[in-house]
Amino acid sequence: MMPFALNPLRAALSVIFGTSMLAASMTGHAQQTAASDRANRPILGEVVVTAQKRAEKLAEIPMSITVLSGDALERQQADNFQDLVSMVPGLSINTNTRGVSRITLRGINTGGVASTVGVYVNDVPFGSSSGLANGAVLSGDFDTFDLARVEVLRGPQGTLYGASSLGGVLKYVANEPSTDGLEARIQATAENVEGGDPGSSFAGVINAPAGEGFAIRASGFYRSDGGFIDSIGNNPIPSFQNPAVNIVDGSRVEPDLNGFETYGGRVSALYAPADNFSLNLTAFFQDITSDSSDAFEADPTTFRPLYGDLVASRYHPEFTDIEYRVYSATIDWDFGPARLQSVTSYGTFKEDFQRDYAIRLSLAQLLTFFFADPVTAQPPLSAVLQQITSTDKFTQEVRIVSPEDQALEWLIGAYYTDEDSGIDPQSILAVNAGTETPAAGLPPLAVASLTSNYQEFALFANATWHVSPRFDLSFGGRISENDQDASQVLDGLLVGGLTTFDDVHSSESPFTYSVSPRFQITDDASIYARVATGYRPGGPNVLPPGAPSGTPTSYDSDSLTSYEIGLKTSTADGRFSLDAAAFYLDWKDIQLFAVINNVGLNANGGTAVSQGLEFTATARPVSGLSLSFTGAYSDAYLTQDTDPVVGGLDGDPLPWVPEWSLSLGGDYEWAVFGDSTAYVGGQVAYTDDRTADFSVRDINGDLSVAEAYTTVDVRAGIDMGRWYFELYGKNLSDERGINDIVPPGSYPNGAVGLGVIRPRTIGLLVGAKF
Repeated sequence: MMPFALNPLRAALSVIFGTSMLAASMTGHAQQTAASDRANRPILGEVVVTAQKRAEKLAEIPMSITVLSGDALERQQADNFQDLVSMVPGLSINTNTRGVSRITLRGINTGGVASTVGVYVNDVPFGSSSGLANGAVLSGDFDTFDLARVEVLRGPQGTLYGASSLGGVLKYVANEPSTDGLEARIQATAENVEGGDPGSSFAGVINAPAGEGFAIRASGFYRSDGGFIDSIGNNPIPSFQNPAVNIVDGSRVEPDLNGFETYGGRVSALYAPADNFSLNLTAFFQDITSDSSDAFEADPTTFRPLYGDLVASRYHPEFTDIEYRVYSATIDWDFGPARLQSVTSYGTFKEDFQRDYAIRLSLAQLLTFFFADPVTAQPPLSAVLQQITSTDKFTQEVRIVSPEDQALEWLIGAYYTDEDSGIDPQSILAVNAGTETPAAGLPPLAVASLTSNYQEFALFANATWHVSPRFDLSFGGRISENDQDASQVLDGLLVGGLTTFDDVHSSESPFTYSVSPRFQITDDASIYARVATGYRPGGPNVLPPGAPSGTPTSYDSDSLTSYEIGLKTSTADGRFSLDAAAFYLDWKDIQLFAVINNVGLNANGGTAVSQGLEFTATARPVSGLSLSFTGAYSDAYLTQDTDPVVGGLDGDPLPWVPEWSLSLGGDYEWAVFGDSTAYVGGQVAYTDDRTADFSVRDINGDLSVAEAYTTVDVRAGIDMGRWYFELYGKNLSDERGINDIVPPGSYPNGAVGLGVIRPRTIGLLVGAKF
């Protein structure tokens, strides 16, 4: 999956074994409101968001934004990135393992190592800002239980959100503690997965006032999703010494091997002694433990399963364990002339995984050939890759915000971050075949350690000038300076012994801006235009001793300029609304992996364009009935060739971006049994064909294509006040929508791996409120 995630050993081994190695590896419930209010409230005009770091009505923000309420997320059982794809126009995903995902907005993806979408928890940025810690494929896939909403800001957000938000921002906004009263609820689900193990979940939240102006809110969740990929027992690996002797008689036989668990919680304490001051302390943690990927083996030409169904070869376990930790303190003080806001945070991320290397580089056969008995091939040997990737991140942001309802509303701020990241260690180990026991007498075949530090200081400002009652002009800018240091060590037989790389340093000072005029046509309709820029930081290249002169010691930031026009309109009673935007994105100096002077490194090269449109239409034609129709059209493609090692050609579509994505949904609710409310709902979502990474091509040289798919989700439930129940079905058509293509080299017999969405799932939710 995602072959250009940063991999120090891959960079070294690509020089030794050829570039084929590159293609073979790596792949709120909100506080309850009356049902009638929820069904009849205006759709667009009263939605309040913090997209521009101050509370504003969604209809008045000159930008394309999707807002998903916590209530809607829970009612649709949307608890991860994959579930959000069908709910957010322009959002796409490339993944085969929960927590290891590349998310894309408006098609901005070429497979680089730094993220193009910023992920935030409230006002806290999460994940690595640099290109040295695989931030592109390790976006924070946070559970959605007890959220107020998810805000998705499309287009570059460099002015207010800074680095690595050139495609947009995905922002999780949690429910805050409330001093209004005691609130608690618990819920549980049970699920049946077509052809897989059952799943279940448990979650609960309590909000408790604790004295004058003080409240605590605590929530927790546990989810277990059953696996649906089986392993096969008839793929032996023959030895080089004697083809009649197998190193492994067959791969590990295990049904439903790709189950996973995710669990965590949040504790927030609010201190608000007066209307003009509040302090919010929050601690959040989440763990995701996956037993294996969601990929099965398929024919590289037809993509049909090789063994009749969702089956993959496994000679060694392929687990992935991920940990998220976020701690923050937020101060909001209205001191009269302006408001002071301070957000201090410390967050950590850790990924610990193992991958089966029996097939890769023919290591099982080579190890057995060189280190086992030349005739009997005993003891048979094999190999695994083990890796830990981590980021520890401290941030501080201070903002001064003007009062509302002034002719000129402004915001100025300063931001600082200090991040320590590491791919440390990354090891290829020789093991006894079919076991996890290290081979006796053999040191690690290869060990890499890449550590880095990223520091950034930025000043930013944003303002909205209400030129007249119907015309606004928003504008802003951000100047940043980042300094980065990195060092690397390689050792082991496969990389030619111990190599200590020189410590390297880089620095740069990018500038971003945005300008957005907006005209209010009527009280319920407005048009806007927006020009904005974004970037991903450059960084140092860690070069081996003796690298030829002229080998780049660093790479620059890439940049994106967005041109957008939009319309936001609704009827006077708010029953019908339309939010539509058209965009053109010009992406330059794209960060890509390259091999220069026989050295693997990050470099800048190539340009790309993404153009298209998005829309969200909603209606409540009668009491209790709500309908929505959303869609996005994206035409995203390279306008120059990439480095040959990446494999992209001028005109190639950008990877994992559907040309069309559409969603039609509806809910109807009505009163039953007095104060109870019953509801039914559903959604049909279409995802168009998507091309794979540039290096994944068929025998004719054409990019491999993941075919279009359509999913159907339904739900029916009843809210009885104290108790609530829901019966739901997800992916009722049991589509095998492909989210990843692992190129040949990771599986036997030249197979590719296809990562797919979860099969048909039927579930029952039971909850209680107190």
